[in-house]
Amino acid sequence: MADPSSYRPQPGQIPDSPGVYKFRDEHRRVIYVGKAKSLRQRLASYFQDLSGLHPRTATMVTTAASVEWTVVSTEVEALQLEYSWIKEFDPRFNVKYRDDKSYPSLAVTMNEDYPRVQVMRGPKKKGVRYFGPYGHAWAIRETVDLMLRVFPVRTCSAGVFKRSAQIGRPCLLGYIGKCSAPCVGRVTPEEHRELAEDFCDFMAGRTGTYLTRLEQQMTEAAEEMEYEKAARLRDDIGALRRAMEKNAVVLADATDADLFAVAEDELEAAVQIFHVRGGRVRGQRGWVTDKVEAVDTAGLVEHALQQLYGEEKGEAVPKEVLVPALPEDTPALSQWLTERRGSNVSLRIPQRGDKKALMETVHRNALQSLALHKTKRAADLTTRSRALEEIAEALELDGAPLRIECFDISHLQGDDVVASMVVFEDGLARKGEYRRFQIKSFEGQDDVRSMHEVVSRRFRRYLQEKLKTGEWSPDEDGEVDAAEEDGRPKRFAYPPQLVVVDGGQPQVAAAKRALEELGIDDVAVCGLAKRLEEVWVPGEDDPVVLPRSSEGLYLLQRVRDEAHRFAIQYQRNKRGKRLKAGPLDEVPGLGESRRLALLRHFGSVKKLRQATIDQICEVPGIGRKTAETVAVALAQAVPAGPAVNTATGEIIEDETPAPAGAASDRGTEQ
Repeated sequence: MADPSSYRPQPGQIPDSPGVYKFRDEHRRVIYVGKAKSLRQRLASYFQDLSGLHPRTATMVTTAASVEWTVVSTEVEALQLEYSWIKEFDPRFNVKYRDDKSYPSLAVTMNEDYPRVQVMRGPKKKGVRYFGPYGHAWAIRETVDLMLRVFPVRTCSAGVFKRSAQIGRPCLLGYIGKCSAPCVGRVTPEEHRELAEDFCDFMAGRTGTYLTRLEQQMTEAAEEMEYEKAARLRDDIGALRRAMEKNAVVLADATDADLFAVAEDELEAAVQIFHVRGGRVRGQRGWVTDKVEAVDTAGLVEHALQQLYGEEKGEAVPKEVLVPALPEDTPALSQWLTERRGSNVSLRIPQRGDKKALMETVHRNALQSLALHKTKRAADLTTRSRALEEIAEALELDGAPLRIECFDISHLQGDDVVASMVVFEDGLARKGEYRRFQIKSFEGQDDVRSMHEVVSRRFRRYLQEKLKTGEWSPDEDGEVDAAEEDGRPKRFAYPPQLVVVDGGQPQVAAAKRALEELGIDDVAVCGLAKRLEEVWVPGEDDPVVLPRSSEGLYLLQRVRDEAHRFAIQYQRNKRGKRLKAGPLDEVPGLGESRRLALLRHFGSVKKLRQATIDQICEVPGIGRKTAETVAVALAQAVPAGPAVNTATGEIIEDETPAPAGAASDRGTEQ
């Protein structure tokens, strides 16, 4: 625990201007990012008596070992820089909202020649119109099914579209009138795009004009005694009205607004957001966060606004943003939102009427979301805490192993030997921290020697990170792997409290020896043997036997099985790439692009082998010297034996063109 006075800047050093500041820990990792109108006043508030600070703030300043800042011109610039740094460094003491699910949206791919309507999740793509998000994918499909009757836009995948175009017949939707079948030319690309634009206009809330136009067309058809057309238009109007009924009018003035509500307690907070477009609720989403920093409702709202609109532009930012509390920097936030939208955005608290009533509904949803989250997590927290306590007790550790790393070796009869490292923090998998290794120091099968190499490499990197902070000095032969000190989480910067290896006494002894050779004595080691699920510790002749019903044993099994899965996956991928490798992979100086160009030009390696040097030179990007090298390499390579149909005994000639992605699948392993 650091003393904040040891790294406190002199008062005269801190400028009295807007800016963004970063606290770093002893490993130079950024642990907190904040912004201020006055850096001098804000930073001074952190260096007071610890008893006067909020407990979370006190924990942060005692974890930190240094502070630095960047001066900006305006508060809006400070807001933008703070958001960028939080996204880049992922500081542990900043509020980070966890999306409680990956919400689906209704998307129209206006960036394609023939726009497609589909369900999409994940990051938004340029040129795609999004509507939502929705609570469930089935809600999107029900809405689309009703609207395709009136707007028969393409919904098929690229493969189905291409296949229908080749055979000259549309899919089922084309036959039943729910697709305009542009694949077979029933409509022109321009007509189909107009349909997609009408679909988007209707989904955006511009419904009144379109319904009025349909009703007028229905009346005219009836007057001209075109009763079938009038009946079809009547059914279309009914379908659109049913689609509209799924989103009841909540704001009579056709408002475009996002409503935020927050439910919180001392430890956690839940944020609910209703997206209202054209006076109707078009989508809903929610986040939950641990309050790792001292933050009030206004601060939570500010973080939510940054997360929701940080990557958005244009109409994705509504005209009105209604919140339960105004953040401290409301003018700067309003200006930031206005810049992202391109027109004025109002940020305010609803005081009366329909908007206030709807805000109360959103708040009830937030309360329910927080209660549901606590109900789910209570059991998880209790179980994980008990498992960590049982492991600590069984292995006689000083405290619960909050970070566990597990190593496993995988190979196939001594070939393609690889290793995996998986990480569990607080009993949960941290997949972003997983690492893969290729065994480099020897050839062949030796699990014990492989385990020693992998553990040595992992902790040597850890010592290299400590070297930068001056906490460790290497021997004369110590390796130094210089890296930029930018505050980003390093690949091996966090030391575990417990190392688990997949195996028994030999593997445990190898891992322990690797740590001792590096002078590391504060990391516990154990192994989990598959035969009887015995836990082995260094220097003991007998294993530690945990009860079969033990939560601690179950957690160790999960960690071991995850390491095993990750190692096997890597080993299979590596073996698959090796088996796919062809003679062109061995040609020196021939990269991915030119290798793929050769395969596309000639269609197969067999035809390329039969080509002359002049014919090879005809391929764009292939010079005469490269063509000669390719010809020599293929002449020296022994062709693979012909494929045989085992049912008929027929020899199958390999004339199959190389797949489009053949070259890209042969990347070099890291």
